[in-house]
Parts: sequence; structure tokens; C-alpha cells
Amino acid sequence: MWKKRGLLQIFNNHLVDYPSPVNVNYMWSIGSLAGICLGIQIISGVFLAMHYVPHVDYAFLSVEHIMRDVNNGWLFRYIHANGASMMFIALYIHMAKHLYYGSYMRPRQGLWVTGVIIFVLTVITAFMGYVLPWGQMSFWGATVITNLFTAVPVIGKFIVSLLWGGFAVDNPTLNRFLSLHFLLPFVLAGLSILHLILLHTDGNNNPLGIHSKFHYTFFYPYFYTKDLFALFAYLTLYMTFVFFFPNALGDADNYIMANSLVTPTHIVPEWYLLPFYAILRSIPDKLGGVLTMGGAFVALITLPFLTPRLTIKSSVFRPITRVLFWFNAANVMLLCWIGQQVVEYPFIEIGQISTVFYFLYFLILLPLCSFLEYKWCTEAIRKS
Repeated sequence: MWKKRGLLQIFNNHLVDYPSPVNVNYMWSIGSLAGICLGIQIISGVFLAMHYVPHVDYAFLSVEHIMRDVNNGWLFRYIHANGASMMFIALYIHMAKHLYYGSYMRPRQGLWVTGVIIFVLTVITAFMGYVLPWGQMSFWGATVITNLFTAVPVIGKFIVSLLWGGFAVDNPTLNRFLSLHFLLPFVLAGLSILHLILLHTDGNNNPLGIHSKFHYTFFYPYFYTKDLFALFAYLTLYMTFVFFFPNALGDADNYIMANSLVTPTHIVPEWYLLPFYAILRSIPDKLGGVLTMGGAFVALITLPFLTPRLTIKSSVFRPITRVLFWFNAANVMLLCWIGQQVVEYPFIEIGQISTVFYFLYFLILLPLCSFLEYKWCTEAIRKS
């Protein structure tokens, strides 16, 4: 009898005989789509790095060279540029799924925390990648964001000089960002493996959010076909942007070479960073804005530790939590819209209200509702 050993046994346990709840839906395919997007980004990024020149005098021209002269260079560039947006779409949907179905709760708090860390590192990686084309928005985006660290007491100026490698955003800055942008995706790949290990250690949640230990089936062949269908559907959307709307998710100003003497009328990051940019701008004080933006990520990490452990985790059976979830989803979209608006009335006030609700939701409302629903559920069981 053939006995599975080593890597074959690991492959079998995690991709073939891995037990999965029988009622999981297509939302459980989004995490694998994010991982596939990461793989596409790494492969296309390695190709682009072969032709990219990390120098302020040639970076913009090297990107144009890739687009015009390198065989299929335009394809790799558009795959990489739109791949960042597609990866963030997958990440946002994946995190929303965890919030809606309560997958962040114990005993899966480690899974949620590693996921948030992956998200934060993806944000940093995407920002550094946005600087590399050295267009107008790249240069001024780097200038604005790195200058925020000057608000940090005592060590702020040291951090900025370390990032700049000099007295302003210049050639050393570009080299630093390229090195980190090339390194961090491999760190993300390692964290993704850890994330997957934690998933298989604690097991999958399910749409009903209830204990279903005795209602499992094998991943293969029942669920890999569902993942394949989701992958083909996602790739169809991905390639639609690549071939038909390659610049729809970007900024036109980034097709202008960086000029330190000409400031764009309105400096905005890529769309997937806009909610956090809106939170940053909602506080008039620079240090307060930096702390608030950092707090937005900390609030995500602390969420599982503020929430009681529930037997029924899904919002399907938790009406108050379900309503709050959709309010928060609308609020994040509102922050995304506010982030691209001019800093003036009434956008400042709307952004401040949305920021307050963001923190109320994660730090007070969601834990409080979970506690109340747990209490009501316990009382109902006791009475029955």
C-alpha cells in the first residue's frame, strides 16, 4: 500500500483531503484569489524590474521604454498596474466576508491578526510601487506621505532623512523604495503561508457561523471546482481592465514626468488608499492625523480581543450586527469618496463624521452588540 510522506502528505492534507464545511459559498474563494493576485504581481514585477532604471533622470523614461519598445512590455505593465487594484478588491471583499460572518472571533483571532498584517504590508508595498514610475503624482505623493513622519516627536526628522537618503525626495529615495517594493512581496508570500497554516489549524468558518464539526467534506473534488470558477470569473474582470480600460483605475497626472517645481492642483493616492487618506486628512493636526490613520489599522487588529466568543458568529442570525455591517460598508465607501475631494467645506466635516463612525464601529459598537447578542442568546437558551 502506497504511503504518503513528506511534501506529498502535506499536499494531500491541505489540498485534497482537507475537510471543509459543506455549506461554504463563493465568498470563501476570495482569499485564494488574493493569493493568486500576489503571485501575478511577483512574476510581472520581476519582469518589469529587468527593464526599469531606478534613477530620477531615467525612471519615467524607462517605464515609457517598457511600454513602447520592450516586446509585450505594455502587457506586463498593465497587468502589474491593474493587478494592484485587483488584489485590493480581493482583500477588501475578503476582510468584509470575515466581518460579516464573524470569522475574526476566537479561536480564529490569530488568523485575523495575520490577515490584517498582510493587509498593512500590502498597503505599504503598493504605496512604494506607486512612486516608482516617477510621474507627477508619484513624486508628490511620496513627498506628502514621507513628510508626515516629521510629526513624530524626537525621531521624526531622523525617520524622514532615512527614507529620503538625503535632504529631499530624490534618487536615494527612489532606490530605497525600489528595494523595499521588491522585497516586501516575498515577505507577504511567507506571511500568506503562515496565514494558510493558521487557517488549516483552526479550521474554516461557515456562512451560518455555527459549529459544524460533523458536517464536513473533502476539499477535492467538491470545492476546488468552485475555486476554479471564481478564479476564471475574476480573471475575466481582471483582463477586461487590462485590455479595454488599462488606465481607468490610475491617475492621468502620473503620465507627466515628475517635476519638483510644479505642484499638482490636487494630490491624491490610488483609490484603494483613499479611505485611510481621508482619515488622515480629517484631523487638522499633522501628528493627530498620523496617529489616527495608524489607529485605523490598530482598531482592526484589536477587534477579536474586544469581542466575546460567540457560539453563533454569523451576522445571518445577528440582526443588529448585520445592519451595522452595512452601515460600516457604506461609511468606508464614503471615506473613499471623501479622500479624493478637495480639503474644504463640507468635505472636511463629512470626513470627520465618517472617521468617528469608523472607530465607533470597530472599538465600541461591534463589540457591544456582540456582547448583547451573546447575552440575549444565552438567556434564550436558558429559558428554553
